[in-house]
Amino acid sequence: MTSPTRLSDVALPTADEEIWRYSRIGELDLAKYRAGCVDTVVAASGEAANVVSPGSFADCGKAMPIAVDAFAEISAIQSTGDSADVTVVRVPRGKAIVEPIVITRTVSASGVVVTPRLVIDAGENSEVTVIERFVGANDVDSLVVPIVEMSAAQSARITYLAINELGNRTWQIAHQQSLGERDSTTRIYTVALGGDYARVRTEARLVGTGASTQQVALYFADNNQMHDFRTLQTHVAPRTHSDMLFKGAVAGTSKSVYTGLIRIEKDAHGSQAYQTNRNLTLSEGAWAESVPNLEIETNDVKCSHASTVGPIDDDQRFYLESRGIRPEIAERLVVLGFFNEVIERLPNLPVVAGLRDKVAAKLGGAL
Repeated sequence: MTSPTRLSDVALPTADEEIWRYSRIGELDLAKYRAGCVDTVVAASGEAANVVSPGSFADCGKAMPIAVDAFAEISAIQSTGDSADVTVVRVPRGKAIVEPIVITRTVSASGVVVTPRLVIDAGENSEVTVIERFVGANDVDSLVVPIVEMSAAQSARITYLAINELGNRTWQIAHQQSLGERDSTTRIYTVALGGDYARVRTEARLVGTGASTQQVALYFADNNQMHDFRTLQTHVAPRTHSDMLFKGAVAGTSKSVYTGLIRIEKDAHGSQAYQTNRNLTLSEGAWAESVPNLEIETNDVKCSHASTVGPIDDDQRFYLESRGIRPEIAERLVVLGFFNEVIERLPNLPVVAGLRDKVAAKLGGAL
């Protein structure tokens, strides 16, 4: 079967497919969007500026060699045309880039589908931190389909942070894919506050002995928002390590979904994999779904998964109120404390410093 060459030829998935279960994919009308462009601004100074460049579709495919779904097909269609937006971060062997690279994607037009792609290729024993921000106004009604491919060579260290601050009418369907060679480290962080329906599919593949990956996410939905996360931790090589921590809250009539899979392949003996998803429901109309899974094909491994969905703990609220703290303030403190574990794991960077205040501001409107 040949790949589609036009948006109109793309067959969208349905919620009957397991990977799209619980999603709002049935609401998406691709016909109302035309191909468009996102405004991309790269902030990089010193040595960091020397490793960033505009790219083309030819630079893609190392971590994601095939289009894994309909939205990867959409991205491939637009990345080979006039709407191509590919940013490449290529770090030479042995080079440590101290200053973070900040890429800001601004969606300003309604009725468009934009497909920015980011390729991070870290050479042997190199290091780099990349922050990708997605922003847009509340009156913008568009579809954002970003893809990031991360390839960490032997002993390379990649830190990637995605921040979603899109407007409340914009859809985002994102895909993050990483490939870790021997003794490499990839850290993938996601902060999701914006969007109408915002979905992130994160796949980390550990193909070299001793490779490790960490996936961390903070998400907060209110009003009618929906945040949707799908994760895959694949251990191919021996003595690999993965650790995933996702924490979210839903308020109003919002929803969240998390489904994840740890896959330990037959040659990945001595591997360790952990998966944790915690959710707070802050109102009776809010709903959260959490489905962790394990698939283990070998012995001599350590794996665990855990998930919780529930309201604020009454004992914690009572403890604070018994010390004279007003109920609404007590709830806010409990929620901020709940998120603190994730916030403390985020990179210590200026762009991250204000996230706690943004969560608090959103919380103030939700409680």
